[in-house]
Amino acid sequence: MTSKTGTHVIVIGNEKGGSGKTTVAMHLVVALLRAGRSVGVLDIDVRQKSLARYLENRAQWAVTQGLTPDELPMPKFLPLQNSEHDSVKMRNEDDDARLQRTLEAFADCDFLVIDSPGADTHLSRTAHCYADTIVTPLNDSFVDFDLLARVDSATGEIKGPSLYAETVWRARQMRAQSGVMGGIDWVVTRNRLQATNAKNKAKMAAKLDDLSKRIQFRQARGFGERVIYRELFSYGMTLLDLGSKGSPRKLSSMSHIAARQELRSFIAALRLPGLSGEDVKPEPARAKEAAAEAA
Repeated sequence: MTSKTGTHVIVIGNEKGGSGKTTVAMHLVVALLRAGRSVGVLDIDVRQKSLARYLENRAQWAVTQGLTPDELPMPKFLPLQNSEHDSVKMRNEDDDARLQRTLEAFADCDFLVIDSPGADTHLSRTAHCYADTIVTPLNDSFVDFDLLARVDSATGEIKGPSLYAETVWRARQMRAQSGVMGGIDWVVTRNRLQATNAKNKAKMAAKLDDLSKRIQFRQARGFGERVIYRELFSYGMTLLDLGSKGSPRKLSSMSHIAARQELRSFIAALRLPGLSGEDVKPEPARAKEAAAEAA
């Protein structure tokens, strides 16, 4: 990494699939847009491209419903392709150069949200080095926890950092060596939380509290396990879009309202520059009405 713009870069990272990275990324993007910020999006999962597909669905829905950018805000999105060099060394160098050029193209954005793959790739490791904030969604599962720390199977004690934690540690080192001001704020968010399984939740909470002190990350509550997140993907919509013009669903239940509050709390916990949870506003014309209907 050799340059830094004024854009605040947020990497959504976890080397395991199924943790809800794309849902977190998309809701964060729309929350920032509805808070009046200019937002860029980069999907470096160049194989699956879930966030890119989410945005394609959103753009298509806007066309079919005749929605303007004011009615359904869209971020700035630029595609990124893997290098096709046969040589690993040349491929990595080409990927690094492509990534830096693409990042510089987002210099006019307040925030850039990067969605990373659920795997260890050179492109993902490099992108982490540019992060101001890393958000790691984590299911309440010791399978997911294993990416952060190795645990002694006999005693349950934490033996040391694991694969993904080492990736973040290297990114922090490279950022410090590059001379870029400020460190990387790492936020681990417990995501896709279930209403049951209280015993497992307590164990996970204790282990994360212990680990956070050792490898320096903050914790934030993520999103509950809700069907609405999966339903909205095909429209490219988020909870903050419910009730707006062209919305495929109404803000129809207390569960939806509770989910919006989860999102506000999540944004506040990220402590992004110039932003608080109160800045995150849904489409205003329907907010009070929807709350009254749900009650």
